[in-house]
Amino acid sequence: MNAFSRRGACPALAAPMQTGDGLLVRLNPVAGGLSPKSLIGLAESALRHGNGIMEVTARGSLQIRGLTATSAALLAAEVDELGIEARTGVPVETGPLAGTDPRAIADPRPLAERIRLAIEQAGLTPRLGPKVSVVVDGGGQLTLDALTADVRLAAVRESAGVVWAVSVAGDGQTARLLATVEADAARDIALAALRMVAEKGRDAHARDLSERQLTSLANWHSVPPPSVLPDISPARGEIMPSSLLSPIADIAPGTEAAKQEPAAELPISPLAGEMSGRTEGGASRPPIGLFPLTGHVVAQGIALPYGSLSGRDLIDLASKASNLGTTEIRLAPGRALLFLGQPATANSQLQETAATLGFITTADDPRTRIAACPGAPSCASGRIATRDIADAIAAENAELLDFTLHISGCAKGCAHPGPTVLTIVGGENGAGLVVNATAKALPAGYRPGYDAARGISRVAGMIRGARYRGETVAACLTRLGSAMIAEAYRQE
Repeated sequence: MNAFSRRGACPALAAPMQTGDGLLVRLNPVAGGLSPKSLIGLAESALRHGNGIMEVTARGSLQIRGLTATSAALLAAEVDELGIEARTGVPVETGPLAGTDPRAIADPRPLAERIRLAIEQAGLTPRLGPKVSVVVDGGGQLTLDALTADVRLAAVRESAGVVWAVSVAGDGQTARLLATVEADAARDIALAALRMVAEKGRDAHARDLSERQLTSLANWHSVPPPSVLPDISPARGEIMPSSLLSPIADIAPGTEAAKQEPAAELPISPLAGEMSGRTEGGASRPPIGLFPLTGHVVAQGIALPYGSLSGRDLIDLASKASNLGTTEIRLAPGRALLFLGQPATANSQLQETAATLGFITTADDPRTRIAACPGAPSCASGRIATRDIADAIAAENAELLDFTLHISGCAKGCAHPGPTVLTIVGGENGAGLVVNATAKALPAGYRPGYDAARGISRVAGMIRGARYRGETVAACLTRLGSAMIAEAYRQE
């Protein structure tokens, strides 16, 4: 483990990322979940080899922070000893209740597995960037509509049976629909789209595809394919309509065209950067509460405040869950955990333990509407104590948080890369307030970092006096404008 991934890449076990508090690794169990014993073992390993901070990201990945080059290797070895198989390659994501949700339109796992296999057989993994992803959503109680993806496949129930809506470049609302087809064609269109992305280079995404390419993908299912995919030729790759074949796959070795092909990329060089779910993209409301499953059992959803807690807290919660009969703990989008297998009588005890340890156990908890990175002193890049500020705001102005408030330790904006109505960002001048933009934008006003929560209270007071009946806080802030908001924020 002698090469660190660059900022913006995916920090897998074999490629830890340099952040402000040491190296960070991310893993997704192949099995989809962990036994309480395995999660306890993983948390103990995080305490031994890192700073003990563990996170569940917006897309439901598990992250371990504060590692060194040596300890990251030891952690990876202990993950193997625990029998935890981590997923590698292009992420092909399914929902956390996949295969167990009686309200789902379809089980997405078989199609997802076929797409994973086709990607590997086509040799696309090394040619696609680390942030390229596929979502296969079977519907049901916990959809993946909030997650962005390069390719989306969503189950649709029609009179003739279940089909799949294939779209690209966005979330459940913004992605461009290409076609609604049966599973085989859906897989083929998804693979064709990924081929096109790969041809544009490792920095490319589906949003970079041309209108002509998108039209070609949309019409692909009406063109009879020469054979059923994946049909692997002696050279490599699936047999596909010629208009969608990768030029690289068709170049014979030794030809002039082959000589002009770029060499394979070398391992990515180190580049320091902060990250806390940054490459994850998307945002989901955490699944909190009880979710009925097939077989007259339920899953209990419990969220992590701001996506993280100490490994010790996770050990205590997993130990309690094990004692109550929990058999599996699944990672869920929205920075949450789902507990499965325990009898119904145990759910209230599990909830009580989780609340005592600081976990989020009710959907109206104001902390679910605050995105906060580790900040100071946990992260060397952090200029303000983000979590302390977040806790104070959640306690004092909970009723006004009808939008996502972003609190960033520095201008990198790791916890929420996109714009928000209000962002508090640490800098040389203290805690800046950014309005309707990202943490990278120029703040409209400043106050001392230790006093940022009081500044938000001043803004809250202005809102209470200015908001129209029925108007949301977000709409009120937009109407008032950045100058008035900044003036209120700076008030003593």
